[in-house]
Amino acid sequence: MTATAAEQNGLEPRSGHARRWLILGVICLAQLTVLLDNTVLNVAIPSLTEDLHASTADVQWMINAYALVQAGLVLTAGSAADRYGRRRMLVAGLALFGVGSLAAGLAQSSGQLIAARAGMGVGGALLMTTTLAVVVQIFDDAERVKAIGIWSTVNSLGFAAGPLLGGAMLNHFWWGAIFLINIPVAILGLVAVVRLVPESRSPRGDRPDLVGALLSTVGMVAVVYAIISGPEHGWTSGQVMLTGSAGVAVLTGFVLWELHVPYPMLDMGFFRNQRFTGAVAGVILVAFGMTGSLFLLTQHLQFVLGYEPLEAGLRTAPLALTVVALNLTGLGARLVGKAGTPAVIATGMCLLAAGLGAVALLGGRDYGGMLLGLVVMGAGVALAMPAMANAIMSAIPPEKAGVGAGVNGTLAEFGNGLGVAVLGAVLNSRFTALVPGVVGAASLPAALAAADGAAERERVTDAFASGLETSQLVGAAAVLAGGLLAAALLRRAERAEAD
Repeated sequence: MTATAAEQNGLEPRSGHARRWLILGVICLAQLTVLLDNTVLNVAIPSLTEDLHASTADVQWMINAYALVQAGLVLTAGSAADRYGRRRMLVAGLALFGVGSLAAGLAQSSGQLIAARAGMGVGGALLMTTTLAVVVQIFDDAERVKAIGIWSTVNSLGFAAGPLLGGAMLNHFWWGAIFLINIPVAILGLVAVVRLVPESRSPRGDRPDLVGALLSTVGMVAVVYAIISGPEHGWTSGQVMLTGSAGVAVLTGFVLWELHVPYPMLDMGFFRNQRFTGAVAGVILVAFGMTGSLFLLTQHLQFVLGYEPLEAGLRTAPLALTVVALNLTGLGARLVGKAGTPAVIATGMCLLAAGLGAVALLGGRDYGGMLLGLVVMGAGVALAMPAMANAIMSAIPPEKAGVGAGVNGTLAEFGNGLGVAVLGAVLNSRFTALVPGVVGAASLPAALAAADGAAERERVTDAFASGLETSQLVGAAAVLAGGLLAAALLRRAERAEAD
């Protein structure tokens, strides 16, 4: 193959791109900004409920609109990047993300903010897919594992550091500033991408599966809407049952469509590989436990323990610091080589579940117990995530690595949204059951405002803390069960390959 042909197919010489590490820095900056916005809103929840008169369901949609749009579009974005150019899609993603951030920062109502977050999700989907595609393109085989490891570390940092950044911004500015800060980053990224990142595309890339993208997005939104609406309208109400059933039906249609369409967004053949299926299950549940927990923790720190936004953000930082510190040492990768992928994933998921349990049982009124839980959670994520990434990438053909990464990103984003929705629904159900007389099914601030006297307000706060504890325990049980299942599938796949 000539050099020109290699460039047209998105391949780099085996020595890698001359400015690959500088490009990696630009890519990681863009990726960090996208991921921060998955959790940065968590510490702004009290401000949003007060300034925009947002209910708990509104706040959940502000968070889920961003994550669910990403989850629905990331595979289509990857296909479009392969066909139309990865640098072109990076530029489009940064532009959309910047415009969406401006609209979010200037929003005057819950509806406007939800719509702006959805627009940011479109840009985020383009960025999440193309950043990894470019990393794979510009690094040779010898350096690619190290580069993807750094990219993965940024992913973990982004999810956990959002509350810290949000708290720092809210300590000095109004809540809209947490979005406006994205604009200079987007502009810097645009300039750097145009000047540094080489263009690449696959002339034989598959056509974008627009029907699949529509079906997956509509189906996930409907299912999560049913989960969010359950505590308010009743789990057996017509609205919840109809919406949930419609969502399941649409997702079933999505699977059937993908099985027969010539250019599927999601190759269902991947799921015949137990190694891939086990790793994907782990990815979903790590995202479920980590994001859902952060959504609850920031409320606990502010509403129950009485910390200011910046103080709350600082107190969630040990989770991020533990993940980053252990990832940079390469501990997870070394353990995979010694103990094997299934054992490391099982250990990591057990640690994540133990951390959630510690937060629930020891952190109710004492930050010391919560700190222990956060550190244990961070250790679990640092062990499990590299092992799962290794399992996914080794389970699919090298020529489909970009699609495999897209599947990983899609299901991780779905896990994020599902974690917020499910654990938030458990919290609301427990809360409303304990204080039905004062909760207008809206939020803790509304319940406190309606409470009559200090004793009643104390009862409301205790009920909220009880709801948080129950939610964390539900998350711990789900993560533990899913982790053991993922490890069992991976162990079975390894035995089958050895026979």
